[in-house]
Amino acid sequence: MNVEVLREYCISKKNVTEGFPFGDDTLVFKAGGRIFAMVNLEGDLSINLKCDPVLAIELRERYSSVMPGYHMNKKHWNTVYIDGSVPDKEIFSWVDHSYDLVLKLKKSNLIIFK
Repeated sequence: MNVEVLREYCISKKNVTEGFPFGDDTLVFKAGGRIFAMVNLEGDLSINLKCDPVLAIELRERYSSVMPGYHMNKKHWNTVYIDGSVPDKEIFSWVDHSYDLVLKLKKSNLIIFK
């Protein structure tokens, strides 16, 4: 997998925006105004993804290329190094999981007045 494949997958999701709020070396994807993925464009290709805390630990134990989120809350974020050791299909499912978590958080923060 390369950065273009990752980018195309992320922006194919509904209501996703992309930008460089942290500088030219980090491509950020947001859904509903909340970050769900950040791709490192310098050095080794990696992506930071939001993750359920229990699943985050399981993935770190199963894959050596999955680490606690770099510069992120280590409980809720993983950094995945794209080195071929994890099948693309699996990485795409983690992107989906991150996207869904962010949208769920967005909905849970809504206050409904009657």
